[in-house]
Amino acid sequence: MTDAFLNRRDLLLSLSGVTAFAALPFPAAAQVRARLVVIGGGFGGATAARFLKRAMPSASVTLIEPNADYYACPFSNLVIAGMRDLSKQRFGYDALKAEGIDIVPDAAVDVDPVARTVSVKSGDTLPYDKLVLSPGIDFRWGAIEGYDKAAADLMPHAWKAGPQTVLLRKQLEAMEDGGLVVISVPPAPFRCPPGPYERASLIAHYLKTHKPKSRLLILDAQDKFSKQPLFEQAWSDLYPDVIERYGANEFGRVVSVAPASGILSTEFEDIRADVANVIPPQQAGAIAHKAGVADMTGWCPIDPLSFSSTLQPDIHVIGDATIASPMPKSAFSANLQAKLCALQITAILSGQAPEPTTLTNTCYSYLSDDTAVSITGVYTNADGTLQSVPGSGGLSPLMAEDIIRHNEALQARTWFHTITGQTFG
Repeated sequence: MTDAFLNRRDLLLSLSGVTAFAALPFPAAAQVRARLVVIGGGFGGATAARFLKRAMPSASVTLIEPNADYYACPFSNLVIAGMRDLSKQRFGYDALKAEGIDIVPDAAVDVDPVARTVSVKSGDTLPYDKLVLSPGIDFRWGAIEGYDKAAADLMPHAWKAGPQTVLLRKQLEAMEDGGLVVISVPPAPFRCPPGPYERASLIAHYLKTHKPKSRLLILDAQDKFSKQPLFEQAWSDLYPDVIERYGANEFGRVVSVAPASGILSTEFEDIRADVANVIPPQQAGAIAHKAGVADMTGWCPIDPLSFSSTLQPDIHVIGDATIASPMPKSAFSANLQAKLCALQITAILSGQAPEPTTLTNTCYSYLSDDTAVSITGVYTNADGTLQSVPGSGGLSPLMAEDIIRHNEALQARTWFHTITGQTFG
């Protein structure tokens, strides 16, 4: 294993954000009695609620989340490929309740930034002093002609883990050997930039192992993508006769679908799939639009220092919904942004100004059942903009011994255990 690889791993551990809360520099925080409301119980929202309560134990912290169980997207591609059970992706909120966080099992349907209230589906209204939105993503139904909510029952997106994950897996299992699987990749930005290509790798592994006459085609609205050299090398080495990809310059963008017949149409041709995985274009979750924190792009511009919305400054936004480039939309990003957002809110409510921080992200992608690669980025918000730190981060080595790829798969499992433990307990 190379020194650069070890240094990147050690850097991630040192910047995990956990140590920041071991010695909070705000003595007044313990007496803060603010009403803090968090919307969204994923890696961003649940983490924010937990760290806000730990930083300000006298504050009232409420987490609004309509689902009793959360299904994690990281590792869900392993479920699709038959390598993992969906039950291992399920997490609940009992540990957060035990820490004194009030869980409201309802859907937030509106936000009044002037009155500082959140309305939920049941009709109740919750007041807040500080609001943290972590609404995740919603799909832009209709952006691909013919692809709506009903179409997803025939051509699953599986981009929100849960029933759709199982549906895609069952379709693969039911497909006869010799069939064609098609994955449609949307234009950026979207949740988990390497996700479609990890999915292609793992489905290819399934096909190679169980249905060797079958093929997989990637129809991609992009020409360049995350970890591209690593994926392409793996496809050449592991799946040379399984995976084919058309990028945007090769007319790979899907413009319409006919779900009943399994047809995906590009600007160049119609392709009939035996199994079609259509990942639609995305935007910030609906409540972000209701709250007035999403702009014309469909995403949420933020101040990278405090994560406050630039459109509604008293609302903080974290996770996939944000415009936080060059930070990707990932579970790691959401988790770290939540911790640092909690830290900055604690500073503000304690009468202090937010301080610049260093942020990081790592993203593991499986290439097969027991090999993986990663990409790492380190960022600074010291000058009021979010920028990559020159010379930091990077990719797994391109030409690597098998032991390195196996070790990264083991590290990915450790990372998943750690991040879900920090988030859900």
